[in-house]
Amino acid sequence: MTLAERLPGHPFIAYKNGTLHVEAAALPELAREHGTPLFIYSKQWMLEALAAYQRGFEGRDALICYAIKANSALGVLRIFAEAGCGFDIVSGGELARVLAAGADPAKVIFSGVGKTKHEMRQALAAGIACFNVESEAEIDVLNAVALDEGRQAAISVRINPNVDPKTHPYISTGLKGNKFGIAHDRALAIYRHAASLKGLRVVGIDCHIGSQITEAAPYLEALERVLDLVEAIEKAGIALHHLDFGGGLGIDYNGDTPPAADALWRRLLERLDARGFGQRRLVVEPGRSLVGNAGVCVTEVLYTKPGEAKNFCIVDAAMNDLPRPAMYQAFHRIVPVTPRRGEAVSYDVVGPVCESGDWLGRDRALDVKAGDLLAVLSAGAYSMAMASNYNTRGRAAELLVSGDRVTLIRRRESIEDQLRSEQFEG
Repeated sequence: MTLAERLPGHPFIAYKNGTLHVEAAALPELAREHGTPLFIYSKQWMLEALAAYQRGFEGRDALICYAIKANSALGVLRIFAEAGCGFDIVSGGELARVLAAGADPAKVIFSGVGKTKHEMRQALAAGIACFNVESEAEIDVLNAVALDEGRQAAISVRINPNVDPKTHPYISTGLKGNKFGIAHDRALAIYRHAASLKGLRVVGIDCHIGSQITEAAPYLEALERVLDLVEAIEKAGIALHHLDFGGGLGIDYNGDTPPAADALWRRLLERLDARGFGQRRLVVEPGRSLVGNAGVCVTEVLYTKPGEAKNFCIVDAAMNDLPRPAMYQAFHRIVPVTPRRGEAVSYDVVGPVCESGDWLGRDRALDVKAGDLLAVLSAGAYSMAMASNYNTRGRAAELLVSGDRVTLIRRRESIEDQLRSEQFEG
């Protein structure tokens, strides 16, 4: 790869004159002004990723709901709200975020296995589009809450189709052993029960089989199983207004080749058309595929530490900033912001946190010295959204880049921010 080439999977992140840029912004300048670790997102990348879904659904009755758990920064949410998206949320806090970002509550879907009564009331009061319910117990509780509030809750039942998404077990959600959804063979009985409750209005069916899916086959298999259920449910006299096929489409972390969103949906729509469901309202809930490759985490090299078994490149970003490698053994490409011309050495790239699990990359060939900047790629999803204050580390700043315009969308967290909500006994 020459320095002028764009990095794989990152059409708006490229080397220019020997320095890595996000769109027109040079990363060393941003690091000098805002410090490190630092998350930087390309607005244009997000809009291009969204456009692939919009092309795939052109001419169809479809609602694209961004799954905000991937990246819940208000500045990111505002982009998708202004683009006409709905939102997929999994907590009352996420509901408050999307409303603060200007979302239309009538385009909000509430997923998740553990909704509290307070969250249900919060969502009913806001006037959300639909609850994706995930258990028989939740159906009964939501019915009671809705009746108590003098409202009727629109629901879609999340089905667990027992389809292997061929992904990491921690982000697989559609197998029998997962905590999500209602078993396929219990679905018809559950729908009959839900339809009998006065506090509920059955409007759809939902299926989400996992995350970072890089093949079309699991989607096609799940689609067929869901459509079989739709036919059985509607034969029982329960009409379904919409079909929700979740999200989970993967991105290119390390030469991964997931289908493009528009290509994937062309294939799925062919099957929907063939089975007579092509004109039904469709809902999808992409997250990672809209933001993952739009982001980088810039980190400074603190020390290089040679060892007998390993060489370590110690940086100022850590597992509290970017948890995916520690949680999932996930791979992120790590590249120099301003490449040197010397001989590369194999390093484990690790952070300052007091855990052996605090690593960002294993066995990476790098030519680096203390003070250099590295960019951890594909850091737009499940990074800052899962960040913590472990070791009393402040969470990083976040920047949004649009062309040559740079906006600070989250300031760096100070120690005062962390201590503000605590107090001593008495």
